[in-house]
Amino acid sequence: MSHVSSHSPQGQSPLRTVQVLGGGSAGSSAHVRSLASGLVARGVRVTVCAPYEADRAYGFTGVGAQHVPVPRSSDPASVAALRAACAEADLVHAHGLHAALRAALALSGRRHTPLVVTWHTRSYAEGARAHLLRMLERRVARAAAVVLGTSSDLVDRARSRGARDARLAAVTFPAPRGPVEFEDPDRLRHKARAELGATDRPLLMAVGSLDRHRGYETLLDAARTWRGLDPMPLLVIAGEGPLRAVLQRRIEDEELPVRLVGRRDDITELLAAADLALLPSSWESRSVLAQEALHARVPLVATDVGGIPELVGDAAELVPYGDARALAEAVVRLLEDPVRREWLQERGVQQAATWPTEDETVAQVLSVYDELTQPRPLGG
Repeated sequence: MSHVSSHSPQGQSPLRTVQVLGGGSAGSSAHVRSLASGLVARGVRVTVCAPYEADRAYGFTGVGAQHVPVPRSSDPASVAALRAACAEADLVHAHGLHAALRAALALSGRRHTPLVVTWHTRSYAEGARAHLLRMLERRVARAAAVVLGTSSDLVDRARSRGARDARLAAVTFPAPRGPVEFEDPDRLRHKARAELGATDRPLLMAVGSLDRHRGYETLLDAARTWRGLDPMPLLVIAGEGPLRAVLQRRIEDEELPVRLVGRRDDITELLAAADLALLPSSWESRSVLAQEALHARVPLVATDVGGIPELVGDAAELVPYGDARALAEAVVRLLEDPVRREWLQERGVQQAATWPTEDETVAQVLSVYDELTQPRPLGG
């Protein structure tokens, strides 16, 4: 099937798409930038509706897209700005639940503009808010012509919420951003380890917001076990969030070999300096940390949840969520077994080579766009 959108034969005007981004996690923002770049290169017109800071951080305009600043809220002014941006669109593609809700509101009454929604991750809520979240997921799933889920369990979730058409999304590994380093990797590694205080001891690295579902309480329980090791490993957690004070208090009270280093923009360098990467979450889709660890040849210990097994295959040590003992033992075992670590490094590189490329990601999205915007034959 020829891509009408990319080649615009018979003098047809190019396909006009609007990409809607909410707060935008690192994964979804990098995905939209990659997508915008690939679509523009194929002759598609792309407008990205996202907060100012998202364009500053990810440079959508730098890859040839138009940026319309739309704040993250669902207030009438934001929805009106979004409605105006979508007025000329052939198709609207929203990334994440809240962005999708706003896009659905902006498109209400315009039944002929298809809405594609990518679910990048799962939202968390408890009590009354969990009920509200389910209603929001249902509303979004039913408003979309196609829901693309970044892991099989997100596709199942979209179907259970009433999506007419839910498919597994090809999502490329977000290439690390920031200045290209020409320095010697060994020197960089040594520098990072010295700065963190781990020159002569194993360095364990976890990355992610300090939220309840990330499993950091379990990680601290596991760190108690590591106090008996010689040399004692240092666990570094990069990220910010509501649990910071609670975690910090535990680290001090229990004298745990753990450092909270807050938000960092040099995650790629820190991770490359680590002996092991740890991912103790209760749920993940296509975890950016898991992908970066495998790419950087850093052995990974992760929880056996969500999209992780599908993403990493046998290229990581998987442990049950919330099981501090299993997590602690997996880490100790790996630290004592250089052969196993090396095997995981090799498997990680092989596994990473199976992930979709940017080209494959863009091609899949474009084929969905074409399917939804092709003129239907009469009577069809």
